[in-house]
Amino acid sequence: QHKWQDQPPEAIPAENQANLEAILARALSLGINHIETARGYGTSEMQLGYALGHFPRPSWILQTKVAPKADPQAFAADFEKSLHYLQVDQVDLLAFHGLNLPEHWAWTRRPGGCLEMARQWQCQGRVRFIGFSTHGPTDLITAIINSGEFDYVNLHWYYINQRNWPAVEAAAVQDMGVFIISPSDKGGRLYDPPEKLVNLCQPLSPMVFNDLFCLSHPQVHTLSLGAARPADFEEHLRTLPLLDQAANHLAPILRRLDHAGEQALGRPWLETWDEGLPDYTQVPGEVNIRTILWLYNLVCSLDLWTFARDRYNLLGQGSHWFPGQRADALDTLNLNTCLAASPHREQIPPRLAQTHQWLTGPAGRRLSHS
Repeated sequence: QHKWQDQPPEAIPAENQANLEAILARALSLGINHIETARGYGTSEMQLGYALGHFPRPSWILQTKVAPKADPQAFAADFEKSLHYLQVDQVDLLAFHGLNLPEHWAWTRRPGGCLEMARQWQCQGRVRFIGFSTHGPTDLITAIINSGEFDYVNLHWYYINQRNWPAVEAAAVQDMGVFIISPSDKGGRLYDPPEKLVNLCQPLSPMVFNDLFCLSHPQVHTLSLGAARPADFEEHLRTLPLLDQAANHLAPILRRLDHAGEQALGRPWLETWDEGLPDYTQVPGEVNIRTILWLYNLVCSLDLWTFARDRYNLLGQGSHWFPGQRADALDTLNLNTCLAASPHREQIPPRLAQTHQWLTGPAGRRLSHS
């Protein structure tokens, strides 16, 4: 999209719109026909609304996402705006956008709430299938899936972040579609990978490796690609001929990646680093210990410095989409109680401090991994 904020139609640059239409044309010519947007994506719905009129309606599947609200009428107003911008009377897939907190789920499911309203739209033929997207904790995602209310889920799961696997398995039990959010970007900025990761993934590119890793699990159905230009599909397409022999292609790469992690971090840490870690809400200062240690691991084992720096500095600014705080005030906090259940309680505070030093220092800084 041109902007993350709504803009008047005349503010859309012609070259930006032409690029979007070229991306759509290339995607549809390849059989890539699932188009995903959201009310919260600024000009995206408006631009797609203009573009989609150039392509036959049966050739594409349209998903938009609308955030639940405490006031269901506000939710309904957002949905009406989405249809207006998309220039359609029906969407194939409507997701509740960002069921990240228990209160979002409460707004959605309560009598007279947003889900009840969406069911009415479904009965009217304005919505075909109803799902939800989430950046929330795994236990909340799994509970929502197990409610049996939804046809599909959009969530994060890829090689560097497999924490949501129990939710993926729960979705399979419910016969839900599983849509992976941003595997190439949030999966490690794989369009700009570090040399170490490139070498570890040979003969595949990191992007193809990650695509193949995700799609080798039959519980996973759809990967979002996030193309910014028509040529961006080409690398992803290299995955398709490999699917029938996915295990054979993946096995040596997975062994190398595991060995790299063991060399950098040691087997005991690699296998147990997240045992007994508290939720950020139970940590003084709401320091997100689990996320910071995850980024520490990625830097040490895979050299994902740029990705880790971007993610770390989103802490404290990402609200419920990327919750918790950085380790700025670590010297003033007592973590003994919240780390009592961790087998690494002595190692964790210095590693948090080291990660903070690494990821807030000058770009490109490389320090010892001790």
